[in-house]
Amino acid sequence: MASDRTRRRAVVLGVVVTVAVLVLYLSGGIGSRLRSGAGLIEEPFSWVVEAIGRPIGHLFAGAISYSDVVAQNQELRHQLGEEELKANQVWPLERQLQQLTTTLNVPFVGSLPTEVAQVTTNSPTNFAATFDISKGRDDGVLAGMPVVANGGLIGRVTSTTARGATVLLISDTSSVVGASWSATSPDVLIYGRGVNNNLSVSSVSFTNNLRPGTVLSTDGLQGGLFPPGLPVATVKNITLTPGASTYDLVLSPLADLKHLSYVDVVMWEPST
Repeated sequence: MASDRTRRRAVVLGVVVTVAVLVLYLSGGIGSRLRSGAGLIEEPFSWVVEAIGRPIGHLFAGAISYSDVVAQNQELRHQLGEEELKANQVWPLERQLQQLTTTLNVPFVGSLPTEVAQVTTNSPTNFAATFDISKGRDDGVLAGMPVVANGGLIGRVTSTTARGATVLLISDTSSVVGASWSATSPDVLIYGRGVNNNLSVSSVSFTNNLRPGTVLSTDGLQGGLFPPGLPVATVKNITLTPGASTYDLVLSPLADLKHLSYVDVVMWEPST
């Protein structure tokens, strides 16, 4: 009897517990607690994952961004290099055009014909201030003809080949140019003093009033080496010697003798 009552109590207790659990579950009590408990367990793991993942993500993003910057920088450098290359290719052409234009503008030769020539070698030394040009006998260029460029006389032809010629600069130590500074002035001789040196004139009488900046041009005397009126140099300094009745001149060539690309050969022979 006792065992039957005990069994019934156990059954009733199990039913009550089951019903209570079912009611709590349906009302959300146990579910919310279980969920909140699971949240408490899950939260530390999610924080760790986020704490580790965030800097790694930033690292990858930074790496990708940095690589983009490097790529863009390389592209800009490439473009800049191409533009510099184009500029370097254009600049010599512009310089040659400018020099050629200046060479063609030689009104001081008057009606004398000229032949434009390109400088092919330009390596003067202290022993021989000469250079070679691209025109020769086939072009009518003969020894003795004057050569001018960018503002004035630069020399004369000393030898020729069929397609080339050699020009002696007025700065050469063997060069002598007869010149004057006005229609009534006396004739003087301009001497070369070597490459990169000024020209000179010696023994000018005190009766001649010269000052710095005065232009001296070829005198064109009969039998001279040059026709009249070719500008040669300007007075740079006047040197006085105490007790002397004359003074010396230091002259600067009007033409730029250091940078010659094109020149004009004046088709004039000394014998004429």
